[in-house]
Amino acid sequence: MPQTSTTSAIWRDHVAVAGTPEGFTLRTTFPTNPEGVEVMLERWEAGTEEPPHSHPGDDMTVVVEGAMSLQFYVRTAGGLIPDGERVFLRQGETGYVRGGRIHDARYIEACKLVYVHDRAFGFTSED
Repeated sequence: MPQTSTTSAIWRDHVAVAGTPEGFTLRTTFPTNPEGVEVMLERWEAGTEEPPHSHPGDDMTVVVEGAMSLQFYVRTAGGLIPDGERVFLRQGETGYVRGGRIHDARYIEACKLVYVHDRAFGFTSED
């Protein structure tokens, strides 16, 4: 099942805040909130890439500018093999990756991204 805004842990643990309009909830940042998220504003040059890796928590990437792609992998006795087709994300699109899921990233065009990670960020190389 693909990761979506409905299934991602990114959208859990929101709370109401006194003195704000009805219907508004938020989730603040880690480490000041142990149930929070880490948020990064990333820039990637065109033609750069990340090797196969995973993160400990669910993540969400919003492409503000540019175009990128992700390839998911599974580990076998013979090494990593692609799991499905490469996923392409362009300006205005959002991608979700479940925690522990092995993937790479390629930056087809120069990218500006908003990256949100469930709780503390981590990067585990899978090469």
